This record gives sequence, C-alpha cells and structure tokens, in this order.
Amino acid sequence: MAILKAFKGIRPLKDKAAQIVSRPYDVLNRAEAYVEAEGNPLSFLRVIKPEIDLPESVDEHDPEVYIKGIDNFNKLITQGVFFSDDSDKLYIYAQKMDGRTQYGIVGCAFVDDYLNDVILKHELTRPDKEEDRKNHIRVSNVNYEPVFFAYPAVAEIDAIVASVVKTPAEYDFTTDDGIEHIFWVINEKAIINRIIELFAAIPNTYVADGHHRTAAAAHVGEERRKNNPNHTGNEEYNFFLAVHFPDNQLKIFDYNRVVKDLNGLSEKEFLNELEKGFVVQNKGTEEYRPAVLHEFSMYLGGKWYALTARAGTYNDNDPIGCLDVTVLSDLVLTPILNITDLRNCNRIDFVGGIRGLGELKRRVDSGEMAAAFALYPVSMKQLIDIADTGNIMPPKTTWFEPKLRSGLVVHSIV
Repeated sequence: MAILKAFKGIRPLKDKAAQIVSRPYDVLNRAEAYVEAEGNPLSFLRVIKPEIDLPESVDEHDPEVYIKGIDNFNKLITQGVFFSDDSDKLYIYAQKMDGRTQYGIVGCAFVDDYLNDVILKHELTRPDKEEDRKNHIRVSNVNYEPVFFAYPAVAEIDAIVASVVKTPAEYDFTTDDGIEHIFWVINEKAIINRIIELFAAIPNTYVADGHHRTAAAAHVGEERRKNNPNHTGNEEYNFFLAVHFPDNQLKIFDYNRVVKDLNGLSEKEFLNELEKGFVVQNKGTEEYRPAVLHEFSMYLGGKWYALTARAGTYNDNDPIGCLDVTVLSDLVLTPILNITDLRNCNRIDFVGGIRGLGELKRRVDSGEMAAAFALYPVSMKQLIDIADTGNIMPPKTTWFEPKLRSGLVVHSIV
C-alpha cells in the first residue's frame, strides 16, 4: 500500500514564486537554460542546471557543477527568498492548461515503495542520467525537483481537494506558455492525516514523468541507510518529493518520430513497402492527425498520408504489442528502414506532441529529415496496464503536459 508523508517544505516567498520557478531540468539543454535564465538571478534553473553559471569548458557532470547548484540554492535561502515551513504539511498543486485542470497532492513518497514495486514504473532509466541526479542529491541533501506520479482516483480524496481549493491559494501565477500554476498549503492536521490514511489504501502509484529523478532519490536513500549505523527508518532520506495526480485528470500527448533517410528507397518504393502493413491514403497538403489507435499520419514529400495498420499486424491482447510505437517499429522502422535501436540510433529523432504537427512538417521541409510519423497518444489505461504487468514501454512513448514547475517547494533529506 502506498505511503504518503507530510514534510516541512522549503519554498519561496509569495511575491517571488513566479520569478523563481522554472521548467524541469530535462526539458532544456544547457544553451536553452542559459537563455531562459538570463537576466533573472532568482531563476531555479541556476539550482537544477547550475552549469549555466559556469564556463562552457566545465562539463555539466563535473563535481564543480553540483557544488555550484547547492551554493546557488543556499544563496536564495540566505537572501530570505526561500523559507522553511515550521511543521509537516501536505500541499496541493494545480495546473490549468487549455481549459483542463489537474490537481496534484504534494507529499513525500517512500523509498521502500519504489524498491518493493508499490511505486510502479513503465520506463527504463539510463545510468548516466540517473547518476547525474544522484550527485545533485548527494551534494545538496535536497530533492530539488518533484517527480510526477499518478494514482487511481479516489472519490474522498477528490472531495477533500475540492474543499481545500476553495480557500485562498498561496501562489497563483501564469507562466509564459499560458499555463496557470496554483498552490495551496494544507495546514489542518486532521485533513493531512485523512489524506495519508486514504493513500495507505491505494495498492499502487505510478511514475508518470520523472523516472530518473525517482530512481536517483530512492537509491540515494538506500545509500544513506547503509552508511548510517543508527538508521531507524524515520529519517528524511527515506522519503522523496512527489506530486500525486489522480489518473483520470491526466492527459498524455503523442510522442512522434522523424527519420533522416528512407534506407536507400525512393519515396515511391517506400510507399509501396508501406502497403504491405498499412492501408495508405494520400491526404494532400493539409495537416492530418491520426484519429484512432493503430492509425498513423505520415508527412513525406510535401504530402500527408493516413496509415491504417492492417488487421493481424498487431496484438491488442499484449500490453506492449498494442502500443502504436510498437506497431510502427514492427511494420516500418525495423523491417523497412533498418532502425532497430531507438535509444542509440542517430537516424531517428523524437518530437513531443506539444510542438504540434507543424514541427514535423518543418523538419521534413527543411531537408533535415526525410519523413515524419505522428502517432495516436497512449492512454493512461495503457500506461497502467503496462506498469501493472511489469512491462516496460519502448523509448519515447509518453509525453505529459503540463510539466511540473521546479522551485515551488523542495524537500530536505536531512
């Protein structure tokens, strides 16, 4: 059963929050983060991507980077921009995007729940990325960024959240991308305790976004246990920062593919090969988006095509086989284009659906890419089915929006 823990959040002053918060570390590269933080000394990017404050010659995994991160965070505390709550609390973090609102409960997840598969995953982690996040935690003793969890919706939790969000919010601001972020502090012990009790009856929670941060936090907690001869199990390093959203409020966007070449085939030959696995329809020059599972749209040679997978080419009884990323790999990428290793092949790239079909068209029209494929989004049910059965999704399958903003609240593990 899932353990949720209240904690003493370290968070920004009310009038500074909008200036401080940033996008997560993994949606910006170094150059983009530098530009985004320019002119803003309070940007939380200086904590989670502190390489932007160091010479370009310093590698982003150099020990100096992790030290710079905690130095920048301590500076925010010394300046009085961040403060610590005086008692353990839970928080509610709401995000409004395109007329849709998702309400997350901010609290600490339990390291043992990750190690014992109460917290279920659907992606593999890369050791280098995991080690990078571990080093930030090891040096700072802080979970700088929350992970994004889903849980099966519970009516009583929904009712409690609905009552809390009728009260004045602690923070309420809209970021440059048009997303509104609203944050409430739950002070009443009875409400906090009831939410924790209700979570204890939830069999599993799910990592929606942030597999590397989750793994890093859990494994640093493991390390601390082994190195503490007086370990009791109650130490803060046994817990890590997470925002828990009910599954029925979340939306997964498509995660699309662009390929650099057609593996030596002409466009006509490539279309003929596609006919073996798909019903191919020329949709002309107007953008075409897939409308159902197992339908794809392709942009090739200035035209959009609908590709409908033929019956018998996929297995809807297999949680992995029914994914459209699997169908595309099985029918196109592997047999026709000879792209077999999605993690390491430099002939393929991935484009989050939030960028729109126009980004796919742009990259093909520019000559950078030869063809683009838009996929129907994965559903939360598919994600949960895969996690429940112990399976792992292929790389670059899910794209969640909106992303959590970093810097609204952090958790000390000491």
